Amino acid sequence: MQTQKFILKFFPEIMVKGTKAKRQMTGQLYNNLTLLCVRIDEAVTVRRFQDRIEVVCPKDVVDETRRVLLSTPGIEQVLEALQFDGMETIDQIKIKVGEIVLDTLAGKTFAVRTRRSGTHDFTSIDIDRQVGGYLLERSEAAGVKLKSPEVTVMLELIDRQLNIITKKHKGLGGFPLGTQGDILSLMSGGFDSTVASYLTMRRGIKTHFVFFNLGGKAHEIGVKQVAWYLWSNFGASHRVQFVSVPFEGVVEEIFRSIAPTYMGVMLKRLMVRAAEQVADTLEIDALLTGESVAQVSSQTLRNLALIDAVSEKLILRPLSTMDKPEIMAIADSIGTRRFAETMPEYCGVISQNPVTHGSFKRVEKEAARFDYSVLDSAVEAAEYLNIDEIVESINASAPVEIVHELNPETDVLIDIRAEDATLQAETKTLKIPFYKLKSEFPKLPKGKRYMLYCDKGVMSQLHAQFLKDEKLSDDIRVYRPGRKTAK
Repeated sequence: MQTQKFILKFFPEIMVKGTKAKRQMTGQLYNNLTLLCVRIDEAVTVRRFQDRIEVVCPKDVVDETRRVLLSTPGIEQVLEALQFDGMETIDQIKIKVGEIVLDTLAGKTFAVRTRRSGTHDFTSIDIDRQVGGYLLERSEAAGVKLKSPEVTVMLELIDRQLNIITKKHKGLGGFPLGTQGDILSLMSGGFDSTVASYLTMRRGIKTHFVFFNLGGKAHEIGVKQVAWYLWSNFGASHRVQFVSVPFEGVVEEIFRSIAPTYMGVMLKRLMVRAAEQVADTLEIDALLTGESVAQVSSQTLRNLALIDAVSEKLILRPLSTMDKPEIMAIADSIGTRRFAETMPEYCGVISQNPVTHGSFKRVEKEAARFDYSVLDSAVEAAEYLNIDEIVESINASAPVEIVHELNPETDVLIDIRAEDATLQAETKTLKIPFYKLKSEFPKLPKGKRYMLYCDKGVMSQLHAQFLKDEKLSDDIRVYRPGRKTAK
């Protein structure tokens, strides 16, 4: 069986920790990777060393393994390597390197870079010089160029094991998930809350989600979708909670009891207060929001202070000094921009002439008029879900039929994946990425049975449910190839 080797370099902040902390962090990363990799294929192996972790996988799961490694917090570099054992001498090394790289050097400048550990009677520089000379003599390379070569031949010699690095990727960085405690993210599904959640996950914090539903099923499905996406890509080594709090009654009570100029600030205070109660239930010490400092109603320093005063929890705001273009650039890089741009609209509280520099005395006066039994009832009615059970919860309330075989005469397959690849099937197939479904689906002919497809079935379940709820189709299914049809 052909295999591929990955060499993982730790995030530098891990390596400067004390011995105990470093051991704990590298051990947590090893455990996280072991769990994630066994889900890909039981044949994937993970080995832990003092300065690295090595992952070896079968060739047919290289792409999936690489994707997981590049999105796992705690990894600074991911090196793809070919491994050769029993390398005793430089002559053996240069011959083996020549077999692999000679054909790649024609017409190009190159340099050899070696990292060596163990006991040898030669140095890393000796390897660089002799291997470089060997390659120059036997190839059609343009020459050796030590500064900014077109090709860098990267070698690692660990005792008698030679690793020829074929590719080098920048990892996610950060601390291993599970080393920095838990946090509860106030998730709206927009740019800010999704990026803030990603940043805490990258920092090694188990990030749970609480969503305050202000009256829209479509919005709840959209938020569940992006929360699941973040978890499955950056935090799947740990199970977290998704909590949905019905907030329609709270909004009604705000309109009844709060002065219009303070409605926005009060809504945020009530969300934080409710989140604190949820966090207490989950035994979580800190809250997370996506707010940044800005001259708008709820994001001035004074109003942020008014919001924070309602809770004794630590509240983190990693975006507090970021500009919107910076936030959107991160959303682009992690794949959440499409979610944020297409998040369904919902009914919110919009203050009339909102106060930008609120008064502590005035906000307490406004708060005294609010009936907090309404808030307590909303928190009591909250729905707690393990995030990996989101799809099952949707199916339980309003199941969407899953189909494993297609009928070319009646079925139209819609591939909703964002990637360019299109599924090949023996029926008419359309490519409509999930973020265009809402606008494009109504344009499709009526009278057809439409099948939504995505890699794991999660996104297709969520969007099929959304299309049904919006009454855009009565005949829509989820397509999962490979098994017999079942409901």
